[in-house]
Amino acid sequence: MANERTLDPVEGGGTVDLGRRRFLTATTAVVGAVGAGFAAVPFIKSWNPSARAKLAGAPVTMDISALGEGQRLVDEWRGQPIWVVKRTPKMLEVLPTLDPRLADPKSTTDQQPEYARNEMRSIKPEISVLVGICTHLGCAPELVAEIKPEPFDPEWKGGYFCPCHKSRFDMAGRVFQGVPAPINLLVPPHHYENDTTIVIGVDPQGAA
Repeated sequence: MANERTLDPVEGGGTVDLGRRRFLTATTAVVGAVGAGFAAVPFIKSWNPSARAKLAGAPVTMDISALGEGQRLVDEWRGQPIWVVKRTPKMLEVLPTLDPRLADPKSTTDQQPEYARNEMRSIKPEISVLVGICTHLGCAPELVAEIKPEPFDPEWKGGYFCPCHKSRFDMAGRVFQGVPAPINLLVPPHHYENDTTIVIGVDPQGAA
């Protein structure tokens, strides 16, 4: 049986938690729209390795051809949720303005490969690839993408919020100051096989 992955709309503050994602995967249901302007999006078939092979660390291939601006694709590698988000121009525009509020804005801690050690923490500016696990106690942060005041942050510019212990990360996975999480979200090794295919678990050819 082929594995399944979900494509989630995130513009407007959509959130997906790990338990719900596993339930949806098991039942092969249809992901509902979250936020205005998005119709329901079905699961995308995967021809990736088996679940046992994924847990063992086999590379995972993700087809991002259907990924639109403001949407998130979710898969699993080594038993961890992998989030691929196509950030909107507005999301990219606000990232540099957040540096004064972040604990490690320049990604000096090794939570990403060298080729993703930049402001966007990505190979391509618009495509973010993150491990969706909070760096505090391993909880599953929620994606709160809409740029608007939130109860946990009146100056919220979009990003990830962990309701368990109130840690916050921006849309590049960079951690805010003064929260329990000590470091940025992990960027997994990955490369682009072509313009529409990402391979998780393997660095680009020639990368250190």
